[in-house]
Amino acid sequence: MGGVLLHVLFEHAAGYALFAVREVEEISLLLPQVEESILNIGKFHSIVRLVAFSPFKSAQSALENVNAISEGILHEDLRLLLETNLPAKKKKALLGVSDAKIGAAVQEELGYQCQTGGVVAEITRGIRLHFHTLVKGLTAQSASKAQLGLGHSYSRAKVKFNVNRVDNMIIQSISLLDQLDKDINTFSMRVREWYGYHFPELIKIVSDNYTYCRLAKCIGNRKELSEESLEGLEEIVMDSAKAQAILDASRSSMG
Repeated sequence: MGGVLLHVLFEHAAGYALFAVREVEEISLLLPQVEESILNIGKFHSIVRLVAFSPFKSAQSALENVNAISEGILHEDLRLLLETNLPAKKKKALLGVSDAKIGAAVQEELGYQCQTGGVVAEITRGIRLHFHTLVKGLTAQSASKAQLGLGHSYSRAKVKFNVNRVDNMIIQSISLLDQLDKDINTFSMRVREWYGYHFPELIKIVSDNYTYCRLAKCIGNRKELSEESLEGLEEIVMDSAKAQAILDASRSSMG
């Protein structure tokens, strides 16, 4: 890789940015340096510099470009940026991209060698973190607004173009409910396991997960349970005998 200059393409909601990475004999040697400097903006600036930034002209233009990227198509805006700013000698240029599909399109249409993963992924992570400081005139707030606006437009367009959009919403709702059930069961098991160390007898008295969690919150330290607590316990379990059993068990618990 000696003599090859690495550039990294970064696609942001505000536009395309092309960065040049400090030249080294072996691209792989950059990885530990990049990992060390990612959280330090000063060090990161010494490795990466902005070559060009091409802002999207409008919200519609941003949507067209992000659609092209998602489909692995080289948009004219991106083609112009790369042809204008990458070295004319294509053999001496290596372009780092985060999406392999775009890399394949660039390589096929423009002839530049592309690389994904490894040091490119780490550099991209650093650029994403410090983007608003690397591009003059861009603030964290304006970058965030651009991302939010494009995110909404992209989502709306995807739903609009999807002929099965109504079915998808039902399928996703069912999937979400299933996931919520799984999460509730997982958390309930954790509560039973952890609180069981303190008050193991409660598991045998109460089988319902929701009731058990309410009791664990109500009881807290079982040693503080008294006759005065019976009313609160009965309100949760809806059974005076069970409430009395909990109180009796707390007095002779092995926890």
